[in-house]
This record gives sequence, structure tokens and C-alpha cells, in this order.
Amino acid sequence: MGNAAVAKAYADIIAAIAVLNSALNGAGGSGSEVSSEADLLRGLGDTCLDILSGAAGVEARMAALKARAAVEYADTAQAIASPGAPVQAQEMAVTAEIACVLAIGERAASALLNQSQLLMTVLPLTLSALQAGTISWQHARAMVDEAATLDPAGAASLEAHFLDPDAPNAAGGCPAGEMPAFRFRHRARTWRERHHTESIEKRHAKGVLDRRVEYAPDQDGMAWLSAYLPADQATGIWNRTTAVARGLQGPDEPLTLTQLRADIFAAALLGGGNPAEHDPGQDPPPRALVMVTVPVFSLLGATEEPAMLDGYGPIPASMARDLVANGADSFYRVLVDPRDGAPLEIGRANYRLTKAMRNWLRLRDGKCPFPGCSNHSLDNEADHILAWDKGGTTGVSNLGQPCPKHHRMRHTSAWEPTPATKNEPPGWISPTGRHYKSEHQDWEPPHWPKEPKPEGRRTGHRLPTRREGYGDPDFVHTGISLGEDRVERFLHSTA
Repeated sequence: MGNAAVAKAYADIIAAIAVLNSALNGAGGSGSEVSSEADLLRGLGDTCLDILSGAAGVEARMAALKARAAVEYADTAQAIASPGAPVQAQEMAVTAEIACVLAIGERAASALLNQSQLLMTVLPLTLSALQAGTISWQHARAMVDEAATLDPAGAASLEAHFLDPDAPNAAGGCPAGEMPAFRFRHRARTWRERHHTESIEKRHAKGVLDRRVEYAPDQDGMAWLSAYLPADQATGIWNRTTAVARGLQGPDEPLTLTQLRADIFAAALLGGGNPAEHDPGQDPPPRALVMVTVPVFSLLGATEEPAMLDGYGPIPASMARDLVANGADSFYRVLVDPRDGAPLEIGRANYRLTKAMRNWLRLRDGKCPFPGCSNHSLDNEADHILAWDKGGTTGVSNLGQPCPKHHRMRHTSAWEPTPATKNEPPGWISPTGRHYKSEHQDWEPPHWPKEPKPEGRRTGHRLPTRREGYGDPDFVHTGISLGEDRVERFLHSTA
């Protein structure tokens, strides 16, 4: 290295890594001769977790350093370039140099440089969090990807929502850097869908034109088959195959859920139906359910605010109205109050206490509350946080809804949930005593229509058919499970 200070700094870093490796060799030893083997092992475990935690922070800081260095090098190379040199050739030369010094491909180097430039110029809070070690490079990339199609004001609002605790509408629950990057990407995408300057209806219409099926050969006589579909179709297919696969599982079934899904998918597309249809003694497969949360004015057609599709995220209002109006009985609708975003009704057929409480849990949590798990709500199981035989109640504040995997882990290991509330899911305490927060639903009050139609308070007797469409002002969509009288009273009370 040409810079002596830089060379010394990296030498110190390498020396520090050697110290950490040595700590692993002798971790847990307190120097006391009376320490038990269990104490030594416990100390080793704690040291390993401390090193992992510290390494994550150092990796984040190094990623920020790489981003700064890449941008500074590109700016420096541009400043010293020969006057009149072609811009494209200069960019190619810079990218090639970064690719060579990092031993990566030029496409990867170009992506790194583009991401770094966005961090340096548009996303200062994200860069600061990366430099502080509170988010990872994967989190930063997710922020960059979601902000890339927003205007500067939208990008600033996006990162403020997740990274500025003093923002007017800051995200609640688990901090961005404490959830896995793929979960953070989902939440950032959800925010982007809600706040993009171009309506989700227009963007969805463009996306539908790109729908396709792709085929890619793989190793060992295998291949990948993937489809780019509208969200309701893709989610419905996924939940249907999952429901049928779960119905086929039993004590004598050797196949895993993943293997059964693949077999059902192949059988359906190749014309063989699902495996259950070939066994006359097999019970009918369970019905797949998908929860759709719809702002009431959006369902009425007064606004175009996105609905929320469980396990996916925001979908166009037209898609949600279509699911409700055209007999999609696998989709379970939830209406939310336009005043504060609270659930307004959870279906007419489910008023018994146990079902209502289960549905409230699904709304409160949205998914399995275990950190990093994305198993969606309709596939999870209600669980008492404080056991019934120890005095626990059946109130929502004493209930969680972990997925089957984490439900088993909760009862077969030392992992324990922390208390919940009516509106917040439980966190978790690991066997080593570390506390981990759970994500919260990122609710927002629905939008009010700019000019509510007076006739919407008096008329409307049915939902239009798909052919009639939803843009026709003659149709006021009150044929929903609320009942027309309740819609009229609701609209009068909020007018």
C-alpha cells in the first residue's frame, strides 16, 4: 500500500482479528480452577456471540468505508481525466479498476459504485447508520433499491421513516437494523408502494404487461420454473399448494412440506390434479385462505389507496375490489376504519369470541412474531404466552401466534416470548438471555377521498361485476359485509 497510515491501520485490524481468534481458542476460561465445565462452555458460547455481534458491526462499518472509497475514487479519477475524454470510456475505466482491485466482475463493480453514489448523495441517514454499524450492507442495499425510483423528497421520507426516530411517522417496533435484511426490504417496499408519486394502479398495469414464465436448467437433472404474475394470483397459488400439502402430511408421510408443494405444483400443471385426488380415502384438501385488508373508502371506490395482501404487501385497490366482488372465497377480507386505520370489521361469519380473537391476532402481528420469520398469519397457531395452567388468560394481550416451527421451539427449548399487548406482538428471550424485538405492523391511517360523493351516503345496493368495472360513478360499492345500513350510519357519522 502506498499510504503508510492506511497500511498501519489495516495491520492493526489484522492484529485485532488475530486477538479475537485467540479469544475463541481460550474462551470461557476465567482463570479459576473451580470453574465447572458447564461454566466454561457457557463462557465460550457468550464469547462466540459477542464476536459475532461485533463482527456484524465491523462489517457494516467496512461496507460504508468501501462505499465512500469507491465514490471518492470515481470523483478523483473524473477530476484528473484528460479534458474532452469520452464520459462513457472514463466510467468504464473507473469500473474496471474497482473490479480489479476487489477481484469482482465489472457488473458487480458497477452495481457497487451506483449503490455507493446513491448512499453518498441521496441517503445520508442510511450511510450514517451503516457507518455506525447499526444496519448491515444488505439493509443499505434494500434502502437503495427501494429509494432508486423515488424522487429526492420521497427517498428522504423513506429513510426518515425507518432511521430517524424523530420523524413524524417513524416506524415502530423492531428497529431496522435488528431485523433480517430481507424483512426490512419487505417493509421498505411496503412503504414505497404506499407513498410512490405514481399510483400503484398505473405501476401494476405496467407490471402486468411483463408477466411471464421462465425456465432455467440446473445441475443433477433438475431445473427451475418460475412465474412473474399478479400478486393475487401468485399468492393464491402459493397458499393453495401449501394448504393441499399440509392436508397430505401425516405420521406416515415421508415427504417434507417443501417436497409435497413441488409435487402438487407439477401434478396440477401436467394435468394430473393433486395427489389427494388419486386416493379415494383421502380427506378433501383444506381450503387455502388469504387475508386482504382494505381501507373502507378504497373498497367503496372513493379512493385508490392500496390494500394489503397478507404475505405479500400492498396491492392495487382494483385488485382488492375484484377479489371481494367476484367470489374469491379463498380471500378473507378485513375492512379498516378511515379515521385511524383500526380494523372496522372482521367478516360477518366470524363473531364467536375464539375466532374473533384469532383474527385480531392475525391483524396485530401480520406474521409469525419470531424475529426474522416471514411465515404469514393464516398459517400460524395461537399460543398462550403465560400458560393457562400458570394463571394465564385467553386475552389477546396474553396470546402470540407463532408458526408451527417456532411454536414447537417455544415449547421444546429455552426460548421464551416476552409479554405482548393488544396492539404489539411479543418479543423473544433467547436461551442465553439476549432480548430480541419483534416487528410491528406498519399501519397508516387510510386516505380520505378528496370530494366524498353525497350520493354515497344514500344509495348503492350492490357491487359491480368485473365487466361493469369499478370506475363507473353510478355504482357505490356498499354491498359488503358491513351491511348498507351500517355503511350509511358510518358515512353520516364521519361526514
